[in-house]
Amino acid sequence: MNARTPPSTRADYFHFCQIATRWMDNDMYGHVNNVVYYAYFDTAVNQYLIEQGVLDPVKAQVIGLVVETQCRYYSSLAFPDVVHVGVRVGHVGTSSVRYELGVFRNDEQSAAAEGHFVHVYVDRESNRPVRLPDDFGNALAPLRVSDAGPA
Repeated sequence: MNARTPPSTRADYFHFCQIATRWMDNDMYGHVNNVVYYAYFDTAVNQYLIEQGVLDPVKAQVIGLVVETQCRYYSSLAFPDVVHVGVRVGHVGTSSVRYELGVFRNDEQSAAAEGHFVHVYVDRESNRPVRLPDDFGNALAPLRVSDAGPA
């Protein structure tokens, strides 16, 4: 049996989004429910894109649709923890981006959870894939994992 891969650390990510947990995030077991982590992922990526001026969720002609997602859990979060979501980009294709995310509890250095999702960028009206706009590529460049950057 293989040993489980250890969690990533804050140093493995290039951008962070801080999110306060909410009372309603906890489930009956007293910790943040697993589905909420995906909302953290979505919030961190879209907040970054909006801050970079490349995404207007209401008016954008090109939008990202999630086609793949995954999350691995290491330790629990619970209200009133403060979550810090680390963001990096593992791959940029012609019309897709693989976002890799680490969820950190309060000031902890090891991820409580980590995962990824893949956006395929499509024309809003036709839902057909389109080439990733240049401004997106430029905005994502500082988050890209390279041989010299985080693993």
